[in-house]
Amino acid sequence: MITPAWMHELVTAEQYESWSPEQCAGIEVVDGIVVVSPSVSKWHNRLARILANALDAAGGAEWNADTDFDVRLQDVPLINRRPDVVVYRADTIDVTPTRPAHVLLLVEVVSPGSETTDRVVKLQQYARAGVPFYWRIEQSAGTVPLVYTYLLDQASDTYREGEVFTGVVKAAVPFAVDIDLTNLG
Repeated sequence: MITPAWMHELVTAEQYESWSPEQCAGIEVVDGIVVVSPSVSKWHNRLARILANALDAAGGAEWNADTDFDVRLQDVPLINRRPDVVVYRADTIDVTPTRPAHVLLLVEVVSPGSETTDRVVKLQQYARAGVPFYWRIEQSAGTVPLVYTYLLDQASDTYREGEVFTGVVKAAVPFAVDIDLTNLG
């Protein structure tokens, strides 16, 4: 299989911004290198949508929650991540690219092949970028999802572990939200 040249060269923010939405779909850029994201399951997409809908409703007029768009963590070298759910300031809906200063919470749903990236790499990158909250969702076959929450320690630019929810999320921060994940069918 022959891959396009842009997949083998360092990508700048200016180059990335010139690409079509089709070129940007299904990829992230890490340290200027294009990383192709594996396809996700229906379960993964459904869980992300349920979370985004609940967080959007709970965030009120000040916060939006959406899926499937880039968050620009850094320009040089370029780091664009595409979290599963992004809670961002509603007044920045038309601002592109979305920056960490616009974001309150990032959520990643762990899939086969993304375990180390979601558990370690993104945890560190999102903390260094100053994103106040991070949630990681895990599910073993036949079990309800586990939701691991993290809160940014601004003094060290690292996350402190927060609550862990099994199936039902009753979080007080970043705002009050109650999400039942026990029946995704």
